[in-house]
Amino acid sequence: MRYLPLTPEDRADMLGVIGAGSIDELFVDVPAVARRSEPVDLPHHAGEIEVERELLRLSRRNRSAAEGPFFVGAGAYRHHVPATVDHIIQRSEFLTSYTPYQPEIAQGTLQVLFEFQSQVAALTGMDVANASLYDGSTATAEAVMMAQRVTRKNKAVLSGGVHPQYVGAVETLAHAAGVATLRLPAAIDAEDAVIAAIDQDTACVVVQTPNVFGTATDVTKIAEAAHAAGALLIVVTTEAVSYGLLKSPGAMGADIAVAEGQSIGNGLNFGGPYVGLFACKEKFVRQAPGRLCGETVDADGKRGFVLTLSTREQHIRRDKATSNICTNSGLCALAFSIHMSLLGEQGLRQLASLNHQKALATAKALAAIPGVEILTPRFFNEFAVRVPKDAAEVVETLAAHGVIAGVPYSRLEPGAGLDDVLLVAATETTLDTDITFFAKLLAGAVQ
Repeated sequence: MRYLPLTPEDRADMLGVIGAGSIDELFVDVPAVARRSEPVDLPHHAGEIEVERELLRLSRRNRSAAEGPFFVGAGAYRHHVPATVDHIIQRSEFLTSYTPYQPEIAQGTLQVLFEFQSQVAALTGMDVANASLYDGSTATAEAVMMAQRVTRKNKAVLSGGVHPQYVGAVETLAHAAGVATLRLPAAIDAEDAVIAAIDQDTACVVVQTPNVFGTATDVTKIAEAAHAAGALLIVVTTEAVSYGLLKSPGAMGADIAVAEGQSIGNGLNFGGPYVGLFACKEKFVRQAPGRLCGETVDADGKRGFVLTLSTREQHIRRDKATSNICTNSGLCALAFSIHMSLLGEQGLRQLASLNHQKALATAKALAAIPGVEILTPRFFNEFAVRVPKDAAEVVETLAAHGVIAGVPYSRLEPGAGLDDVLLVAATETTLDTDITFFAKLLAGAVQ
């Protein structure tokens, strides 16, 4: 039975109240190229068995990242996830738990989130962290909105090294909130350009390290320039494993640190669900989005946990809410915490070191190929390569031989004039034979 509660007259009345002439006018902000003029080319109906068979057929067209040499990064990374992680998150008390609306009877869930927050604060070098956001890109957008509230300024400067899709998320939210954004041109090493763009109207400066091209940067000078202008520094990290080797955002003067936590405890999963990390200085905590769990003692002096801050619009704050984030990535955050607990500080450092070693070996092998140039001056486990052909074509050529060579930058930012740039990532899952085969095929493809 179809559920269509509104009549054409009801819809006409609703459109009249809001002053729209047609339903199409509700979608004027959606680019024409993104709209369909006709229904999706799918069967109108089919039986359950037929649907299951068709979806199975489609799934067989996918290729697992574990099936061969895989050098894709650009914000999503293949790492080994211990079987212990999946075993624990499959327990019913974790798998089915939701947001703790009744904190007094959700002590286990609150403790998990508290431990997660403690880990994120330690990793980022910040004072406090929230109970997670949806992913790294939405965390970045929320950080910009938070900076506008704190500084009461209305301009965000975004480095040319920030992932273009993160920039897109920021611009979408900023446009709706009336916050101006200054996006600098794509740059492999963007420190000087960022500092030059800061002025007295700047609410925040958004930088990424390692950036989308893999460049690792000490952003201390950018922090000093931002603070001198009364702006906040937001540091973005898309590869959380890098925290095990690089200086933390807090140590470099960040006011807000955001990251994508997928690399720790979470598989690639065809793009989600992922887990956004969000941390800040304690003095800004009341402007932080999402929720924050805290530790306390009960009437008998026993250790307990509470929902300390939750200033979203569904609660009492209403229009004064710091965001409309409705929940946290609870299960993904739990997977993150389990993996971090298994690694410990020493294990994370060892994992990060192994990632860097694999990337160095890959870069050395590719740099030996005539016509191939390593563009990234200093990197963790990802770097940009210039090839003498269209990078997208090179990727397709190598994919036909079983090697997923990386991400063409043109896929992230078409029209940027970087069609010959390929983003290559290597992790602890990269084998020496993968590197050798990749270099051999690339040498043939670029001749």
